Amino acid sequence: MPKVALYNVTGAQVGEVELNDSVFGIEPHIHVLHEAVLMQQASLRSGTHKTKGRSEVRGGGRKPWKQKGTGRARQGSIRAPQWKGGGTVFGPTPRSYAYKLPKKVRRLAIRSALSSKVIDNELIVLDSLQLNAPKTKEFAAILNNLKVERKALVVAASFDENVALSTRNIPGVKFVVADGINVLDVMTYDKLIITKDAVQKVEEVLAQ
Repeated sequence: MPKVALYNVTGAQVGEVELNDSVFGIEPHIHVLHEAVLMQQASLRSGTHKTKGRSEVRGGGRKPWKQKGTGRARQGSIRAPQWKGGGTVFGPTPRSYAYKLPKKVRRLAIRSALSSKVIDNELIVLDSLQLNAPKTKEFAAILNNLKVERKALVVAASFDENVALSTRNIPGVKFVVADGINVLDVMTYDKLIITKDAVQKVEEVLAQ
């Protein structure tokens, strides 16, 4: 089983944590990771694109000229697609881009993402994370103590309003609870800062 250092908020190492091999110690499956990221990105698309068809554009209720005898091509409406201001043929309409991968594939993807953080030494485990009040400056000091200079995903076992309010004004830092951890966030942020309690909660779900 992989072992990582356990830190406190001052940046001092206070011990070690033994991680579950089936969650944090597998060989990352690159293809499944890619598929999971694509799935989440597709789900985030708004899908509000819209063009008007010939039945939706304004005007064109009258036949522009009679069917025969003019020497011109027959036309039924000045709002047909070939006319300026006419409707669009097969244009985009509002739709959802969301789709789902099988449950086993999604579990393999999050395990692969977490294991890749361990392999790349980008996982930081804290013994606890609590703030007495919402203070952005205090949380910025914690990041400085942990030598985190780039984007960081902060994961706690349960929602803490003080931590959530303290992190939201720091560029490149996102706070989530263990239940909401996902592949896209883990792969997007350079460092994964997770509490010891959150590690246990994630292992309980993914080790099944």
